[in-house]
Amino acid sequence: MAETQGMAAGARILSAAPIDAATVESLFADRIETRRTVSFDPATGRIEALRERRLGAVRLSGGSDSGATPAEIESALLEGVRTHGLHLLPWSATAQALRTRGAYAGIAALTDEALIATLDDWLPAALEGKRRLDAVSPESLTQALQNLLGWDGQKTLDRLAPARFETPAGSSHAIDYAAEAGPTVEVRVQALFGLAEHPMIGGNVPLVLSLTSPAGRPIQTTRDLPGFWKGSWAAVAKEMRGRYPRHPWPEDPAAASATLRTKNADARARGAR
Repeated sequence: MAETQGMAAGARILSAAPIDAATVESLFADRIETRRTVSFDPATGRIEALRERRLGAVRLSGGSDSGATPAEIESALLEGVRTHGLHLLPWSATAQALRTRGAYAGIAALTDEALIATLDDWLPAALEGKRRLDAVSPESLTQALQNLLGWDGQKTLDRLAPARFETPAGSSHAIDYAAEAGPTVEVRVQALFGLAEHPMIGGNVPLVLSLTSPAGRPIQTTRDLPGFWKGSWAAVAKEMRGRYPRHPWPEDPAAASATLRTKNADARARGAR
């Protein structure tokens, strides 16, 4: 028996008598229900499975539930990403670069909005057997993005925003699409000997060339390689001959052979042919 003053949430309890758990069980057995919940905790990136016995709003008992099914766990993880964002997933540098290229190329399928909208299509395979997001394989996320693009989408992406730049010397360099100056590649200037036209992205955007010395030190950044060859190259070559005398520094680099070797190594290579 209890005595109260006021109504509903504003009521004050003036007097009350205790009631033990056994009495509650006896009096309200038909109204006590067991509830199971499987939810996502954004602070830890893992799921929390709980089992509770409740009498209306009153929690009688509860604790961890080890019986959460794979489907319940997957659903909770999906809802966690849907609610709290894609940044919770362990994206690899490769996957991030793929999305950056997609943004540059205007491919809508890899935007945040599109990935959230299609979450149920591409993420479940990566969640299989996992109870927390940081256990997801970064490689599986990259594969999921590639599957979303499909063959045609990948070809379009490679045409509009190629991942790498191949030099006349045969070296391959990743293109940075997040660079402030635009798509940028860092490359040794000697690897570009023999190149008379400036490399382009998507057919009409000049690739920003961050040119370096044989030791990887910056020389110059350009969007106009022919202009560089005809302009400041003479002064650059003069300085480089003093610093790196073992390497070739031709007067006309546009007509020279690209190389990453020293002059002696080039001579030996030609003699071995």
